Amino acid sequence: MNKFGTRSEVQPVTHIDEAAVKDLLAEFGSPVFVLSEKQLRRNYQYAVRAFRTRYPRVQFAWSYKTNYLNAVCRIFHQEGSWAEVVSGMEYDKALLNGVPGNRIIFNGPHKTREELRRAAENDSLIHLDHFDELYALLELAAELPRRPRVAVRVNMDTGVYPQWDRFGFTYENGQAWNAIQRIVASGRLALVGLHCHIGTFMLSTKAYAVAAGKLCDLALNCRNTLNTPIEYLDLGGGFPSTNSLKGAYLPGTDTAPSVDEFAEAITSTIQSCGFRPDELPLLILETGRALVDDAGYLLGTVVANKRLADGRRATILDFGVNLLFTSYWYDHKISPAGDFSHHTEETVLYGPLCMNIDVVRESVSLPLLNPGDQLVVHKVGAYNMTQWQQFIHLRPNIVLLDAQSRPHLVRQAETLEYLQQLEQVPAHLQAVNLP
Repeated sequence: MNKFGTRSEVQPVTHIDEAAVKDLLAEFGSPVFVLSEKQLRRNYQYAVRAFRTRYPRVQFAWSYKTNYLNAVCRIFHQEGSWAEVVSGMEYDKALLNGVPGNRIIFNGPHKTREELRRAAENDSLIHLDHFDELYALLELAAELPRRPRVAVRVNMDTGVYPQWDRFGFTYENGQAWNAIQRIVASGRLALVGLHCHIGTFMLSTKAYAVAAGKLCDLALNCRNTLNTPIEYLDLGGGFPSTNSLKGAYLPGTDTAPSVDEFAEAITSTIQSCGFRPDELPLLILETGRALVDDAGYLLGTVVANKRLADGRRATILDFGVNLLFTSYWYDHKISPAGDFSHHTEETVLYGPLCMNIDVVRESVSLPLLNPGDQLVVHKVGAYNMTQWQQFIHLRPNIVLLDAQSRPHLVRQAETLEYLQQLEQVPAHLQAVNLP
């Protein structure tokens, strides 16, 4: 912005890495998700460097729920990441992706008895969420040849509200310490870690310092009171990407702390809590969104334009909230993929669904786009490919660009045959005879 007004920030995006957008759309159809392997590896290596230059023992565990495409998971596993899963389905995916059982962290509030048994037999790290789960595992442990390795998930007041107290045991009311004492007193479980996940898209580094301090307090009490040293502290995930939240005054690039800032807050707290250098616990991070969001793109095409009753310009796209779930809380950056008019207008971007809630952007200043024009939506790598829906339209291809920008189809577009393969029609409904 200057004294002459606001200059348009719209710039054409013709390539992702070195791959032409028009070529990708021509080969794989519209819409299509595109992931950059180069960016995924860069993000991971930067995050690891940020923590390991500040703390001697660090391990990342890829958050499967953020994006559990096998190709994405295997990139992070090749880089050295463990797996962090929150369901039996994700646990099985991690095993199929070649992750050893003792390198899988099993989180989540719902683990069946059979899933607990499998995780224990595979020597996985089981993070306990509530007392009922603790009691179930204690029963199972009596039948197992070795003690299951467990951690206690802790929720706490970090000064960020509303407090995430749905998951785990509460620190402030003594519930977490109660759970710890029961585990140690039982003799059936091996308490090896403490875990927290204080929220999602967290913009406060101070909150992580508070969380790290409270986990350290519990760990030191375990050592001093229960003679049980804690092997690791898991600070969970929640680091934000640089997407812009709806209603935010400033863009995400200006408000999201860097991974370096989070690393400084967490590691300096742990190192100042009273551990001897030789007993510093392993620090585990379950970072998801911050590693994958900016490596993902959604390419699509303009379907039509129209004027709404109040005179606003509306543009209909061939993708909507069925694919771009995060458009409910982000104002995604959207760029034209080719030449465009420099005349801009505030526009509502709708998807193709026959639903009034199918709004990709409620208001965005864009050039006057025509049917057939192509668009690029930025920073869509987190959650959209796990929370997308088959609704009205089939889900599209997903493409990975490798280090040489060569495209690889990593998930095929759905077909009607695929959609219907699990359906069964009762015999009395086989014939349809319309009058």
